[in-house]
Amino acid sequence: MYIVLTAMLALNVSGDVLNGFQQVEDGLARSNETATERNVALLAQLEEFNKTNPEKGGIWLQKAQNVFKKTDSLYNYISELKLNIAKQADGSDGDPRNLENREDLEAAAAVMLAPINSKGADLRMRIDEYRSFSQQFIGDSIKKNNIEKVLATASFKEKNTIGAEKSWEERQFDNMPAIAAITILTKLQNDLRYVEGEVLNSLIANVDAGDIRVNQVEAFVIPESRIVMSGSNYKANIVLAAVDTTQRPLVVIGDKPLDNDRGIYEFGTGRAGTYDYSGYIEVPHGDGSVTKHEFASSYTVIEPMASVSATMVNVLYAGINNPISIAVPGVPNNAINATITNGTITRSGNNWIARPAKVGTNCVITVTANMNGRAQTVAKTDFRVRKLPDPTPFIAYKDAKGNPERYKGGKPFSKTLLLQSPGIEAAIDDDMLNVAYQVKSFETVFFDSMGNAIPEVSNGSNFSERQRASFRRLSRGKRFYISRVKAVGPDGIERILAPMEVIIN
Repeated sequence: MYIVLTAMLALNVSGDVLNGFQQVEDGLARSNETATERNVALLAQLEEFNKTNPEKGGIWLQKAQNVFKKTDSLYNYISELKLNIAKQADGSDGDPRNLENREDLEAAAAVMLAPINSKGADLRMRIDEYRSFSQQFIGDSIKKNNIEKVLATASFKEKNTIGAEKSWEERQFDNMPAIAAITILTKLQNDLRYVEGEVLNSLIANVDAGDIRVNQVEAFVIPESRIVMSGSNYKANIVLAAVDTTQRPLVVIGDKPLDNDRGIYEFGTGRAGTYDYSGYIEVPHGDGSVTKHEFASSYTVIEPMASVSATMVNVLYAGINNPISIAVPGVPNNAINATITNGTITRSGNNWIARPAKVGTNCVITVTANMNGRAQTVAKTDFRVRKLPDPTPFIAYKDAKGNPERYKGGKPFSKTLLLQSPGIEAAIDDDMLNVAYQVKSFETVFFDSMGNAIPEVSNGSNFSERQRASFRRLSRGKRFYISRVKAVGPDGIERILAPMEVIIN
């Protein structure tokens, strides 16, 4: 009827049409009262549940109360707009329930479409805000879509006579009789109560959404670890599967009940070995009966131990970072600490970095673990400290597939690749160590036709122009030597490396 009457307004605003709007208005007002009572009853359900179980009901009751507050605020604001339209049409004594000048075509526009402080635009923004607010409580996509349609404010695409699109508020209130505008606002209040009811029903459904329903009940022992070091505590959770946290069962170990209601079983340990224990859980039921669920478990006590190993080799090298792996069974990494003699050791993620200081003096790594609030030494390990071996000089280049390669002498080498190389590099790359060195200088030694040696000095780690000129004069099968290579490693020691023979291909 509301849609039919709205369409008829475009043709003729007759008394019968205005009376029809009055009847729709009265019907919507009664419907709003019924919807309000229904929603109040839904809120009362949450309030009653919260009294019996505040742990579950509290959060949902708080959300429902917030929804009520938001809805009432917008509902009351719309009531004020209806009153303002009635007063605009009938004067200061205007009553939207008993409108006299129902056919007034200016009252609604004066209130809702005023150039300054437009109530229609303000109402549209409040509806948009309420629509987004209410949808966050709805998980059902269909219901969300329904709310989007019911509270739509931007779906009118009709064109007016000059071709401009009308805003939502223009479409609703422009050239609209006062009784029709009030009926539209009452219909909007009805939509608000509908959305409020959908949200409340969703909140009530969520009260038990997190409950787990099972057809079998069993007792479980959940230890923190089945392996316990001597002197530390054994700790386990003894629980009944799917038990509501608001009604905890009684746990009995042997013939002695636990001294807490959380199922925590904790005691000190002594000698190494494997030990068994058992008990039962008493579960009360609503009819006053009690059922027992038996359980059994075991734990193992071990002597303090730890594994400490060098990731690269079985010794530590002075002056560089040596990766170290430290693990204590049953103890998390953040509860493990380590110290070292003759150097430093630092944590690096889940591993450690040891840096010895002096060659020839062993490093002793001491590992402690925090167990039950106190630090306990679990291992001491000796490592020999050696000086880094000399690196190997090489010429870096790329093969035909673009893969990096290292030429270390003793076999033919392309003259083209030689001329493309910037200079000499040095490193230890024996699959156990991978340590880069910085080349400071080197010499190349060529031989003339008389067999005389002609040395040329490099430009730091790069070939000098004189050296490159000599390369260009070399023919296939000729050779020269790279000698007196001076390089410095991460330990700061300068070394003179073994010569390298280069054969031109």
